[in-house]
Amino acid sequence: MAAPAAGPVFWRRLLGLLPGRPGLAALLGRLSDRLGRNRERRRRRSPWLLLAPLLSPAVPQVTSPPCCLCPESVHRFQWIRNLVPEFGVSSSHVRVLSSPAEFFELMKGQIKVAKRRVVMASLYLGTGPLEQELVDCLEESLQAKLSSDLKVSILLDFTRGSRGRKNSRTMLLPLLRRFPEHVRVSLFHTPNLRGLLRLLLPERFNETIGLQHIKVYLFDDNVILSGANLSDSYFTNRQDRYVFLQDCADIADFFTELVDAVGDVSLQLQGDDTVQVVDGMVHPYKGDRAAYCKAANKRVMDVIHSARTRQQMLHAQTFHGDSLLSQEEAAAAGDRRPAPDTWIYPLIQMKPFEIQIDEIVTETLLTEAERGSKVFLTTGYFNLTQAYMDLVLGTRAEYQILLASPEVNGFFGAKGIAGAIPAAYVHIERQFYSEVCSLGQQERVQLQEYWRRGWTFHAKGLWLYLAGSSLPCLTLIGSPNFGYRSVHRDLEAQIAIVTESRALQQQLHQEQEQLYLRSGVVSSATFEQPGRHVKLWVKMVTPLIKNFF
Repeated sequence: MAAPAAGPVFWRRLLGLLPGRPGLAALLGRLSDRLGRNRERRRRRSPWLLLAPLLSPAVPQVTSPPCCLCPESVHRFQWIRNLVPEFGVSSSHVRVLSSPAEFFELMKGQIKVAKRRVVMASLYLGTGPLEQELVDCLEESLQAKLSSDLKVSILLDFTRGSRGRKNSRTMLLPLLRRFPEHVRVSLFHTPNLRGLLRLLLPERFNETIGLQHIKVYLFDDNVILSGANLSDSYFTNRQDRYVFLQDCADIADFFTELVDAVGDVSLQLQGDDTVQVVDGMVHPYKGDRAAYCKAANKRVMDVIHSARTRQQMLHAQTFHGDSLLSQEEAAAAGDRRPAPDTWIYPLIQMKPFEIQIDEIVTETLLTEAERGSKVFLTTGYFNLTQAYMDLVLGTRAEYQILLASPEVNGFFGAKGIAGAIPAAYVHIERQFYSEVCSLGQQERVQLQEYWRRGWTFHAKGLWLYLAGSSLPCLTLIGSPNFGYRSVHRDLEAQIAIVTESRALQQQLHQEQEQLYLRSGVVSSATFEQPGRHVKLWVKMVTPLIKNFF
């Protein structure tokens, strides 16, 4: 399945993940980045793009031969465990949610029963009554368990969380003041917003430079992965995706450590509404940028490496130990956990810190999707990177790409320049559709627009159906939008779920169908509709600003 040699960009990135070769990795990195910038500047793709499957990255090789005793040796995506920890679970512990209301009610219920930890990472916390209801749940839970060890850790973005007089910070200050020993509020500030740029850019515009975009909600050993923020529309009428991992202690531990790591390199909110850095940490925008990014890289990669080592040891003990028990013997000994039929891989993308795992895995999945397989890809903001577009147009699988119609775009009807963003997305969509047509790929690559009266659309991720299969065996779900921001500017996290369980595959298939059922197929007539007219100034400005939204 793998190509004979990895592409240069790909193995440069892998070198960057390995210790002991910083000089070579840096040199290759600079060369690759220069090639990448040139590629991003190209307006038209070459017919040579059709050779993409031969030129694109190979699947990373598995470091040890498959073991006939290991359940995970049977699936073709086990190469991902070379980059990140692999968590084997039973599909009975995985539940796909379908609506914002279900997401909101589950979070409130989980907060109320949490005994040890509540960990929430989001772009921001809104300021409406539903958000206050969530904060009240936290306060009641902390009050009821004041003598216990319940800890609450919240990670938000500094710029987005500080916007306006009433904001995420003011919402959380009463909680922080009342339970200072039990509550931590961390505000990530991108190292790229500093100096004159930080002084000159006003609110909202400063958020274009880079954000904390991870969305993870964790309660004891239960985890919700989503693209949804903590805001009223995400609890009512903004469609997203959500997966609930129940009683998955190892996964909960990993994401707790990841949020702690990002929290440690973030600013800490104080009871008087000031912020401080963690003792011994470089300041994100006042200190040396290179030193800060190096420290942040180490802090996050230590979490990934240590979790990966733990899972490898657990794997070895379970399947290669001297006292290997049969399933019947394990059950008799009191271990009634079913054998894993589902594998979870956390994919992290933090380009400011030179962490590009999600990008590597996503590009490899798109490259290796074989002829006859189907990829359903969805994003609330259709602005794919040049690399992702090249792979969609130049590889062999069939693609159905779901995106927001202008009316359900989150920026629709916004004031000022933001109100033109839906038109900019229409312009990008039309350019991509024209390219699909010029390459004669209309049968293989199809665009669909989501529309639902009174709703907005924010779902992102993909579902992979292997050739000949009517059900997906893999999905990506989390915060990335597959655009330039997700790859280059923001902090992102999602999970790859690989499953052999037909029941879970049916859940994922139903989720995909429910989203696509509310969509219409894009054709040339779509862009002739009156509401699709894009003003000349928007067309002229879009190439200059598309990497910021």
